[in-house]
Amino acid sequence: MYEAFFNLKQKPFDLLPNPDFLYMSSSHKRALSYLDYGIRERAGFILLTGEVGSGKTTIIRNLIKKNLDNVILSKVFNTRLDSDQLLAMINDDFGLPVQNKDKITMLRELNAFLIEQFVKGNQAVLIIDEAQNLDHELLEEIRMLSNLETDNAKLLQIILVGQPELRKTLASSSLIQLRQRISINCHIQPLSPNETEQYILHRLERAGDRDAVRFSQETINIIYTYSRGVPRLINIICDFILLAAYVEEKTVIDTPLVQDIIGDLDFEYHFWGSESMDGHIMKEAAGEPSTLSPRNEQLFTAMIGEIHRRLDAVGKESEQTSRRLVEEMTTRIAELENTVRSHQEKTGELIRNMYGGERHAASGGQLSGFPVAETSPSAMGTIFSRMFRL
Repeated sequence: MYEAFFNLKQKPFDLLPNPDFLYMSSSHKRALSYLDYGIRERAGFILLTGEVGSGKTTIIRNLIKKNLDNVILSKVFNTRLDSDQLLAMINDDFGLPVQNKDKITMLRELNAFLIEQFVKGNQAVLIIDEAQNLDHELLEEIRMLSNLETDNAKLLQIILVGQPELRKTLASSSLIQLRQRISINCHIQPLSPNETEQYILHRLERAGDRDAVRFSQETINIIYTYSRGVPRLINIICDFILLAAYVEEKTVIDTPLVQDIIGDLDFEYHFWGSESMDGHIMKEAAGEPSTLSPRNEQLFTAMIGEIHRRLDAVGKESEQTSRRLVEEMTTRIAELENTVRSHQEKTGELIRNMYGGERHAASGGQLSGFPVAETSPSAMGTIFSRMFRL
């Protein structure tokens, strides 16, 4: 949309993991070197981790694009699957047929394929991205794949790529055998403030013009502060900055423009979760001042008003319901009293029949002084059923 205005060949801050735009920070250089070394030296398992948006997938794509000599790659980018599906994806990416094949058959064919590649002098490499989604069972299945070997060499090199949670998973005592097989272990760190500036200029240059826009040091500092050096978040901020600059027809990025973009994106809440709506509601209840930007204060106030309106409606409905319950209970209690009174009269009638009217009259018509008749089970059942319906 804005490429022509800035004389760019393509969008410089696209979110796609394009290896052509890979900026080699010190951390990225180290990670790529580790991967390259691990593959060339058949170093067993390699673990690569980094925060969301740190550039892990871009590094992997860069590695694939380099086309290492005699390396045959299988890439798994979807890890929400079971063991059969995982094996099918591995075999399929190696070019092996998987249709109507059971797990045992696929394992046997994979082993035969790996031996064939080894004889040809090729090296088979399996890259599993988003490995933090794998459960213990699947990770153990992957470890078993590493047992495919000759007397002096591994037939399959495995690279696990994932978010920091993967390290926590691998720390489990049940995965100690897998953990001990990881020969190379590296983590991609966020960019430093200086690297953030160089990253922005690098991507502008790769897109066609390093000087298409000019950022002051203060604007770079703001971008770094809110992105925390994560490349994907830098891309998001800068893409919106260029869009706003295009609308305002300016090529010099000033501080107010960047601050407006950060405010529009509500960056801390949406990307870091530092100030959630729950937090604002708690502050409202405690009488504390809200830290929402003016842009969102109106929305939040409207939301609080809606919450109170619904609570009032619920309260009124509850009050009406309670009134109905009281009226119903009063009616049922009256019915119960009538039932008891009727039963009492029937019991008195029964006693009069048993002992004669003279003694009854002598007692003043009261039941006292007469043997008490036991209440029949059917009558008591009627009383209790009415009571429990309350």
